[in-house]
Amino acid sequence: MAGEAPGTGAAAGDAGDAATAPGSAASETEVRAAELTADLQRVQAEFLNYKRRVDRDRELVKQNATFTVLSALLPVLDDVDRAREHGELSGGFKAVAEALERVVAGQGLDKFGTPGDAFDPRLHEALMHGLSSEVDTTTCDKIVQAGYRIGERVVRPAMVTVVDPDPSGAAAPQDSEPAPEQQG
Repeated sequence: MAGEAPGTGAAAGDAGDAATAPGSAASETEVRAAELTADLQRVQAEFLNYKRRVDRDRELVKQNATFTVLSALLPVLDDVDRAREHGELSGGFKAVAEALERVVAGQGLDKFGTPGDAFDPRLHEALMHGLSSEVDTTTCDKIVQAGYRIGERVVRPAMVTVVDPDPSGAAAPQDSEPAPEQQG
């Protein structure tokens, strides 16, 4: 040992270990920082997913509550329509009825079903069926009770009478003039 050159031997080995220790500590720190960064990103993603799920659930609860309340008001709206048809809606009651209709329309309730609409089993409930030479497709003839929907969700289908094209009268066009040979 006495004849060893400076920087060699046991003392040099200890110094070599000390020289590599700071490098390995730095790489361990970088690895740990990368792990913590990945954990943070995962937690942030989980939180965003949770927040989206809660927002979606809140919106669904709101829609269901609106649907329930507006469904309960449909008989009242039917009574208002019947009173209007019979001319019994006047004065203060008329103002209240119009205000009620504005409020439910503001909540997204849309009334549908008019005579002449094409029959759609998703929107209409057929109560009676007949034939007519005046139609080309299955058509709503009379509206017995109006239907309501909120957006695309049907609250109540319209109750209608339906007419189909009459096969015996479908061959003759409705608006055609007689042929020139037949005119006299």
